[in-house]
Amino acid sequence: MVFVKHTTGIRVGMVGYGMSGSVFHAPLLGSAPRLQLAAVVTSREKLAQDLPGVRGVDTIEELLRDREIDLVVVASPTSLHFEHAQAALNSGKHVVVDKPFTVTVREADQLIEMAAVRMRVLSVFQNRRWDNDFRTVRHCISQGWLGRVYEYEAHYDRFRPAIKPGWREEAFPGSGLLYDLGAHLIDQALVLFGMPEAVTADVFAQRTNAQMPDYFHLTLHYGRSRAILHAANLVREPGPHFAVHGDGGSFLKYGMDSQEEALKAGQRPGSSGWGSDPVAMHGVLVSADGVRRVVETLPGSYESFYQGIAASILDGAPSPVAATDARDGIRVIEACVQSARSERTIRLEAQPG
Repeated sequence: MVFVKHTTGIRVGMVGYGMSGSVFHAPLLGSAPRLQLAAVVTSREKLAQDLPGVRGVDTIEELLRDREIDLVVVASPTSLHFEHAQAALNSGKHVVVDKPFTVTVREADQLIEMAAVRMRVLSVFQNRRWDNDFRTVRHCISQGWLGRVYEYEAHYDRFRPAIKPGWREEAFPGSGLLYDLGAHLIDQALVLFGMPEAVTADVFAQRTNAQMPDYFHLTLHYGRSRAILHAANLVREPGPHFAVHGDGGSFLKYGMDSQEEALKAGQRPGSSGWGSDPVAMHGVLVSADGVRRVVETLPGSYESFYQGIAASILDGAPSPVAATDARDGIRVIEACVQSARSERTIRLEAQPG
């Protein structure tokens, strides 16, 4: 079904103007020709400075009463994702939820059912599917350059010994590193390999005074293959961001995608060098017979997400991130929490349908 309400495109309302709303969603919405950010639920004066043409509102109820709003972007703390997305769907809006989708699988399934009944687009902002390095890893695997992959390792390590103020580090449902960075790494693994048969997880609070888990080491089981996902806050000198090994060779890639830092610096999609890597950061592919070659990093493309949302709403195209995919990511997170608490491997039973 095609949804069209405005000849100029889709009017968007956003809930929250913290880091996710101000650094990611607002700039990327502004780069999508068929989307227009019209109103934001926030008390921050920064909105008027950053986006003088966008209206600030005090409550989500006020935003949802606006019949001119077609799409609601939920960029509030994770513990409020379900409540805000549910309210938006009940008001007949299409919805994008920032990652992680919800705190529980039950919440995710309820939102998916609501969107289906109301025939509304529901998607989740898994922007790191469009990281330049992940796009390159995916390309290497799809081209068969690594043969059958037996070991996939992805790290998201950084050096943050001090606890940063904010809800992500406080004791709220959905806070902590597993729900934050883990949602990205798990989503990427599911894109490449699908749902694992089982997970083994080590998840805990490592830094002094940390209220929520700030370290995880996850092993996703795929028969005789493994996906290892790791993140920590006490790594001063990170190793490879990606290390992928198969019977056809290995691929190693250092460094992080540049788009987040570019957005923080005020750059936008289409600016010079957007999503690119310097030559020194290109990955290295080593074939089974030992031949080494540099693989140029594919450009990152965060703007593709909201371009896809516009096409989904206006043209009936598939969602750029299916809500069911994001639900599966939450299912893996829940299994990892169970594994860490019980200190055992947790099997993931196949779901009907």
